[in-house]
Amino acid sequence: MNQSEQDFQNLYHQYHILVYNLALHYLQNIEEAEEITQDVFVQVYHSLEQFNQKSSLKTWIYRIALNKCHDLIKHKNSRKRWFIFGTKSQNEHDYLNHPNFEHPGILLENKEKAALLYQTINTLPENQKTAFVLSKIEGLSNPEIAEVMNLSVSAIESLVFRAKASLQEKLSEKFIEYRKKK
Repeated sequence: MNQSEQDFQNLYHQYHILVYNLALHYLQNIEEAEEITQDVFVQVYHSLEQFNQKSSLKTWIYRIALNKCHDLIKHKNSRKRWFIFGTKSQNEHDYLNHPNFEHPGILLENKEKAALLYQTINTLPENQKTAFVLSKIEGLSNPEIAEVMNLSVSAIESLVFRAKASLQEKLSEKFIEYRKKK
C-alpha cells in the first residue's frame, strides 16, 4: 500500500462516522446514509489532490456530504413529481409512503416523538434545516457552519434562530394534536 492510499484510509477512519451521522440525521434513512457515506468518500478519494486547503479538511468533507444529501433529496423529489404526473414507478410504495425514521439509537418509547421531530425538521426550508442540523444535532459552532455553508456567521445565527422559532411553533401544534390522540 502506497502513502496516498494509507493517507486516504486514515482520512476515512477519522471522518466516516461523522459523515454517516450527518447523512443519517439529515435523511433519516440508514441505507441512504450508508450510500451517501460511500459516495462522499469516493468523491474525496478522487478529489483529494485538488483540495485547495482554503478551508479545513473537516469542513470540506462536511460540504461534500451536505451536497450529496441535497442531491439525493432533489432526486427523490423529482421522481415523486414525475410519478404524480403519470410516470409509473417500479415501486409505487416508495412514492406513496414516507419512510419511517429508524435511527438505531432511539429507544422504542421515544420513537414516535423522534419521528414527529424529524418530520417537522424536514418541513423547514433547506438552509434552515441545514443550519439547524449542523448546529443542534451535529454540534458544530456557528463559525464552522458558516464555513460549511459559505455564509456569514450572522446569517447562520439568523437561520438557526428562525429554524428554532419555526420548529417551536410547529411542534407545539403537533404535540397538542398528539396529546389529544392519547
